[in-house]
This record gives sequence, structure tokens and C-alpha cells, in this order.
Amino acid sequence: MENIFTDDYFMKKALQEAEMAFEKGEIPVGAVIVVNNTVIARSHNLTEMLNDVTAHAEMQSITAAANYLGGKYLKDCTLYVTLEPCQMCAGALYWSQISKIVFGASDAQRGFEKMGTQLHPKTTVVRGVLADEAADLMKRFFLERRK
Repeated sequence: MENIFTDDYFMKKALQEAEMAFEKGEIPVGAVIVVNNTVIARSHNLTEMLNDVTAHAEMQSITAAANYLGGKYLKDCTLYVTLEPCQMCAGALYWSQISKIVFGASDAQRGFEKMGTQLHPKTTVVRGVLADEAADLMKRFFLERRK
């Protein structure tokens, strides 16, 4: 029997969150956190709605997952996020000790890798999952904003 719970499967859930952000006029980044093939947190950017520069999808998901688990560490959890985390989010992910980060599109200007931000030594990273879909959503958002 084939395992349907692949990185693509969960990234599609994150993309659904990004679409919700898009519809609200937020930069379309979505995230989900998964443990044992179960989504325990889902979010999207809320910086405009909350008037809060820290209200990134990843930050919202970290808080929701910690609340769900009843503790601050996200060991054995995987974050699926449509855009490479920024250094702020990477810092929070470092402290959460999340086990795995899977991101879609790279952020060549503001991503944690460009900025040299380190993750927890035990965190593994998978890059480029459904990257084209995530990048297309971002491009569409900024094209519409410039009209």
C-alpha cells in the first residue's frame, strides 16, 4: 500500500494556507506542522491583519503546535512552509528544536540560508518541494499589487 503522506501531500496543505493569505491581501505564505502524519497546526501570514511584523506563517504555526503539544519543543515535528523561512522564523525554529523543515520556494534575498542563520543541529531541511507552485503564487500576488 502506497503512503499518501508524502512531502508533496503536506506541502499542498501549506499551499492552501498560502491561498487563504492571498485572498486576505497578505503575502501568500502558508505553513503546517505535522507529527505522526497528522497536521497539528496550520497558518498563513497575518502581518497585515494583526498589524504585527512577527505574524509570519511559521511563527503562527510554532505557537499553535506548542499549544497543541503542551510544550515548547517541536521534536519529532515537521514544518511545511511554502517559502524559505526568514532569519526571524529560522531563529524561532532553532529554539523550538523542530526535527525537519520542508520548504517550497527559496527566498534568495531574505531567506535564512542567504542571511547565514543557523538552524538547530538536529534539524534536517528539504528544499524545493512544489517550489514552482509556491513561487507562482508569490509572483501572482506581487503582480496584482503593482496594477
